[in-house]
Amino acid sequence: MNIVTGAFSFTGKLITQRLLAMGENVRTLTGHPDRPNPFGGKVSAVPYNFNNPGELVKELRGATTLYNTYWVRFPYGDITYEKAVENTKILIAASKEAGITRIVHISITNATEDSPFPYFKGKARLEKAIMDSGLSYAIIRPALIFGEEGILINNIAWLLRRFPVFIMPGSGDYMLQPIFVEDLADIAVAAGHKGDNIVMDAVGPETFTFNELIRLIAVTIRSRALIFHLNPKAAFLLTRVLSFLVNDVILTKDEVHGLTANLLVSHGTPTGHTKLSTWLKQNPEAVGRGYLSELKRHYF
Repeated sequence: MNIVTGAFSFTGKLITQRLLAMGENVRTLTGHPDRPNPFGGKVSAVPYNFNNPGELVKELRGATTLYNTYWVRFPYGDITYEKAVENTKILIAASKEAGITRIVHISITNATEDSPFPYFKGKARLEKAIMDSGLSYAIIRPALIFGEEGILINNIAWLLRRFPVFIMPGSGDYMLQPIFVEDLADIAVAAGHKGDNIVMDAVGPETFTFNELIRLIAVTIRSRALIFHLNPKAAFLLTRVLSFLVNDVILTKDEVHGLTANLLVSHGTPTGHTKLSTWLKQNPEAVGRGYLSELKRHYF
């Protein structure tokens, strides 16, 4: 038995599909157990129950591997990065008590405990908690994830389609190394079937400057938007106005900082094989056709 957190959403869904195709049993922990189940009766759904660790242990019991994608992209309401760290530590402790023997945890490239950015610092604290848990582990560190339901690439394309101007934070010379969600799922499932402790970056075969990425998307979808550069603080303030218009959070401060500090790139060998440029060429009419809301996906 495998537990996958968030099996109804982006990365968790692809991990679940692979496990089911291998003939393995899957149960999901989710914040939305009443939402439509894309797997029907093949995957049972139970709530996270972070506030009731005893019940959480019961939900985890019988499984041997936990694939953890739980995190928050940004604080919202009473859910903060600190709360997400606390919840995940409860999940780790409950997993150990329930008899789970291996955790596959989705983290982020260049997470460090001394990071000035709460997103990256929180991810690093969880990596340490997993390493200190005594459980077998695989910590997978993706950079930017793209795919059919990937929010950031899709919404960049949506902005390029919808507005005559695209504002780029800073110089745009900072780097990022996107990975295809299906490659990430393959890496995670393969790691789940190993026994050694692993910490690895999950990045694709192409590295772009942000300038190159935006222009690649614009050319692919035939956008005529003019691209202007603003200092990161001013660019972020403009995205807050757009966020209000779409009732979502388009970009966070940590995402701006992570990009401009070159934290979404790896210094190791690429572990994914699918090129973003190829995927865009295969999906020029689909990407960015509609806006994908983070708030609707995870909070509403």
